[in-house]
Amino acid sequence: MKRKEAVEAELEPCGIAVEDLAKTYGGLEAVKGVDFRVGRGEFFGLLGPNGAGKTTTIGMLAGFIKPTRGRISIDGVETHLHPMAARRELGLVPQELAFYPTLSARDNLLFYGQIYGLRGQRLEERIRTVLEMVQLSERTREPVSRFSNGMKRRLNIAIGFLHEPQVLILDEPTVGVDAQSRNSIFEGLGRLHRKGISILYSTHYMEEAQRLCDRVAILDQGRIIALDSPLNLIHTLETWIIPVKFSAPCQDSFLRRLNRFFPAQEMNGDRNGLYLEVSNREDALQRLFSETRRSNLTIRTLHLREPDLETVFLRLTGKRLRDAPP
Repeated sequence: MKRKEAVEAELEPCGIAVEDLAKTYGGLEAVKGVDFRVGRGEFFGLLGPNGAGKTTTIGMLAGFIKPTRGRISIDGVETHLHPMAARRELGLVPQELAFYPTLSARDNLLFYGQIYGLRGQRLEERIRTVLEMVQLSERTREPVSRFSNGMKRRLNIAIGFLHEPQVLILDEPTVGVDAQSRNSIFEGLGRLHRKGISILYSTHYMEEAQRLCDRVAILDQGRIIALDSPLNLIHTLETWIIPVKFSAPCQDSFLRRLNRFFPAQEMNGDRNGLYLEVSNREDALQRLFSETRRSNLTIRTLHLREPDLETVFLRLTGKRLRDAPP
């Protein structure tokens, strides 16, 4: 099948379908021709370090940024042909809190509901439904300024889903919330997932993506460099990533000796830390201890853990997602 025919097949009705999506700012190509689809009812993660192109991609999906080239469809509606119809099927939960803090949760929902075109009994029903979904029914008339960070994040989700879209995009929905509020958010998203809502989820927390997502795409330098289920991505990793912190900066001679045995790279520009990529842990640790003594260094911390989505991300990008602030 030719590429065009294959892409047309990919753009058959699904939650989100993207073909050759790109955005250029002057001479900088922020997004470089990405292709992916989110199936109807799929929980899909979009991951990447700062500057990878996630924010630009989400902006193009939401209709806030005009693509330089490419096609997008939302629930089978192509955005360049029918932008308003596509937006009706899309709910966006931005990283920034998007409500009026002096108003109550109910008044915020009334305001946004009218913008969405909801009126009367239908609007009242949707307000009750979304407040129950995010567990805010008991605080409906209280000014939002009194809410905890977790409650504000849940209200943000309620506003994004108020008009009952078939596709929901969430950008860092758990930033700054405690574990209890995070679990409440997960429960609400789980209910939406079970209802068949297509969810695109962007997060800096790799354990969230591994726990929640059916598939994830890893974006780096404007390109998708991996796309599969978290389990399949983890199974493709035949090596361990071992973070090590030393008492003093690592000299070039020390790095060269380590790299004779296994790949070793600086920890995001920190000369006191290294990521080691090893296939045999026991042998690698012996080599590491020997070379550390030879260089008169002291190991401050060393982490051994089973491969997970974080180690996959490290292997592919050379960066930890949470090293950069969201």
